[in-house]
Amino acid sequence: MRIGELAVASGHPTRTIRFYEARGLLPEPTRTANGYRVYTDADRDRLDFIRNAQTAGLTLAEIASIIRLRDDGTTPCSHVNELLDAKLADVQHRLDQLNQLRAELRLLVRRGRTLDPAECTTGDICHILRPSAPNR
Repeated sequence: MRIGELAVASGHPTRTIRFYEARGLLPEPTRTANGYRVYTDADRDRLDFIRNAQTAGLTLAEIASIIRLRDDGTTPCSHVNELLDAKLADVQHRLDQLNQLRAELRLLVRRGRTLDPAECTTGDICHILRPSAPNR
């Protein structure tokens, strides 16, 4: 199939397909005598894999490392598990940070509802955000 057909079959724009080729995520396609790229179902499958891996939060560099292992004949499952474990730990860390931020924002919202705007000085700019504000 040609690049336009692969784009339709995979749901990836032709520009993305060319980008993945340049990054080594897709092998260099064979070309017809007139220079058209020729792709196979294996290329479509690889594009599906790339999309699934991105959905799981993997970067293109991480995806490339998985593809290299597979292309070298190694089953990359243990490598994928390590990458996913690291992603999960990162997500948990970010969730913890977001939960801390949510608690701080809830505190500030409560404070903002109880403070009198008339008591805010020009030096405070806004006393809701003053670290030593009452009700903290």
